[in-house]
Amino acid sequence: MPSSVHSSAADRVVVTGGSGFVGRAVVRAFLDRGTPVTVVDTEQLPAELHDDLVTHVAGDLRDAAVRESAVAEGTAGIIHLAAITSVLRSVDRPAETYANNVAVTHELLELARQRGVGQFVLASTNAVVGDIGHGTITESLPLRPLTPYGSTKAACEMLLSGYSGAYGLATCALRFTNIYGPGMGHKDSFIPRLMRAALSGDGVQVYGDGSQSRDFVHVDDVVQGIMAAWDKQYDGTAIIGHGRSISVLELIDAVREATGEPLPVTHVPAKNGEMPAVIVQIAQAQRELGYTPAVELTDGLRTVWEDFRRAADATGTR
Repeated sequence: MPSSVHSSAADRVVVTGGSGFVGRAVVRAFLDRGTPVTVVDTEQLPAELHDDLVTHVAGDLRDAAVRESAVAEGTAGIIHLAAITSVLRSVDRPAETYANNVAVTHELLELARQRGVGQFVLASTNAVVGDIGHGTITESLPLRPLTPYGSTKAACEMLLSGYSGAYGLATCALRFTNIYGPGMGHKDSFIPRLMRAALSGDGVQVYGDGSQSRDFVHVDDVVQGIMAAWDKQYDGTAIIGHGRSISVLELIDAVREATGEPLPVTHVPAKNGEMPAVIVQIAQAQRELGYTPAVELTDGLRTVWEDFRRAADATGTR
């Protein structure tokens, strides 16, 4: 049920990709405030978001009619989460990735300019800076992406900067690290694969020696960062992560603790070109947004495990 405190239609926020893993959590956060939301997605609106405050625009954002239907006059702002996010898909289909990521972002920014939308928050990535080995990624590093995916997000960040400078639109690029949490059962990233292996009693393959390190941030903390940027009408770039990187083997140990399952490991040859580390500094988000990640890894993994177990029980697959 919506909050008893209702905002006016002029406070409506557009969330692209609002039916997705992160999008659902963001929409829920706005609904909890009583803020009306327009969800734009090719996917069906999840049952949990069926609410009097939610308007669903079904369709592809490459379609001008879909964009114009979603971004109505008087819209307060846009949270742009929809994108092609697969690095492998971007390498195989660079033109499609450009059309979905860069061209759509530009068209949304142009609609925002024309219709007096006040702010625009973009889901970006630390892939815009490329591979810096075991160095620490900060917002001040030059943009040197190494894949079509990273390049499209770098281009989007430049578009945001241009629209901020020329038109006074408050534009914010939030660079997320590896996001995990409930609702990611359909994904094929490493944490869901570990959860599926724990459910089935199987082992897991690890590329190389497992020393590769990554920063994992819970979806609740990502939502905290997005809402803080929204509330402050933040204009700039900020890294949203946990602020502490762990190795693949440390992650597996944490999943063992969260699930109580043994998860035996088989080492296989490392993939060519895999980044040895993703180490980020979140000081700017802490300073500018008041962002403080609150979910510790093992606790967060337990929320994913509970979600996977519920789904398995509901479908009778365990």
